[in-house]
Amino acid sequence: MKDTILTHKFERDEFLKADYVPRENIEKARENVSNNLVKVIVGPRRAGKSVFSIQILKGLDFAYLNLDDERILSIKDYDEIIKGLREVYGETKYILFDEIQNLEGWELFVNRLQRKGYNLIITGSNSRLLSKELATHLTGRYIQFQIFPFSFSEFLKAKGIALDETVKLKEKQGMILYYLNEYLTMGGFPEIVLKNVNLKDYLKFLVDSVLFKDVVRRYNLRYSRKLYDLAVYLINNHSMEFSSTKLKNILSFRSVHTVDNYISYLEEAFLNFTLKRFSFKMKEQIKAPRKVYAYDTGVINVFKFKISQDAGKLMENVVALELLRRGEEFYYFRNSRGQEIDFVLKRGIEIPQLIQVCYDIKDIPVRERECKSLQKVAPELNCKDLLVITWDYEGKESYGEYLIEFIPLWKWLIYSYK
Repeated sequence: MKDTILTHKFERDEFLKADYVPRENIEKARENVSNNLVKVIVGPRRAGKSVFSIQILKGLDFAYLNLDDERILSIKDYDEIIKGLREVYGETKYILFDEIQNLEGWELFVNRLQRKGYNLIITGSNSRLLSKELATHLTGRYIQFQIFPFSFSEFLKAKGIALDETVKLKEKQGMILYYLNEYLTMGGFPEIVLKNVNLKDYLKFLVDSVLFKDVVRRYNLRYSRKLYDLAVYLINNHSMEFSSTKLKNILSFRSVHTVDNYISYLEEAFLNFTLKRFSFKMKEQIKAPRKVYAYDTGVINVFKFKISQDAGKLMENVVALELLRRGEEFYYFRNSRGQEIDFVLKRGIEIPQLIQVCYDIKDIPVRERECKSLQKVAPELNCKDLLVITWDYEGKESYGEYLIEFIPLWKWLIYSYK
């Protein structure tokens, strides 16, 4: 056990030597590092959870254990783990457990250590860490942080683009648009952004790991090929509506129940997420088709079957992911007349904003369709804040009795926090 922990200590020390792009919620996490709550860091594989945790703990004496190591997973007596950590690290109270979901019965182990006074940071690549196990065993005794691939602001920092007063210059805005196109293409996984790795090989291997290590193995699925087909289908149909019945028929599943289970597994593993259609009636929300989005646009581009890039759909996916990152409650909307709103924000009982996403707003029929939908739906949802996110057009225009704001995607991603 000692030799294994020593290799992890070397890994920890290498992490500490490196320079990293500061993540957007790092300061809030640091403010909580000394309290006795378990710090839970969740998100997709390779999105930067380990580095985020290292950034939180930098300057503190802490032990580190990577549970993606099969040598540790074979241990049955978890007191041996604590014995080994003591032998290597001494009396430190801070412990970082990386990919904790790989350890069978981890929630009981963490609960016991927390009661003994250890200050724990745990990371995981399965969203069940946010629900069942934590709710059952650590009620009220943990705080969670969700890590995504780089946001566009973080992407620009990684590329050395300063977001200062020079953003007002057209030349600088041109560079930002250049990098926005790159962001839509390659996505935000840190190793792709920061290192010269092959996009296609890296993301195909990553998705295979998620599917077969985080889903098939964990749930002991018999039909792994069906899971793969479903994942690829949903990735290719991002930013679009789907129904479980339709998926069952297209992909020849045996039952809708199996489709629903497989979709939930993909969501738990942070491969994609789904969006409900807004309705004031819960029954209608449950029955209506959902829309699906990927956690990274690079994954979309690697697995897509289309030759040409659909910039509008990629923009919509980026906006959905940013709303998720900001912690917004949001839906899409379609009324009985077929008028659709890409995103309906909800706060309490209020609908503070309706958002459309449109790449080519200069196309008159497209512009008319997007604005008319906002105008017609606004009174239905009692909302006056109407926004169209564009590629590079900015302005405010009256449309009937409503004022519609147009804002470029890059500016909304960087500055818009309503």
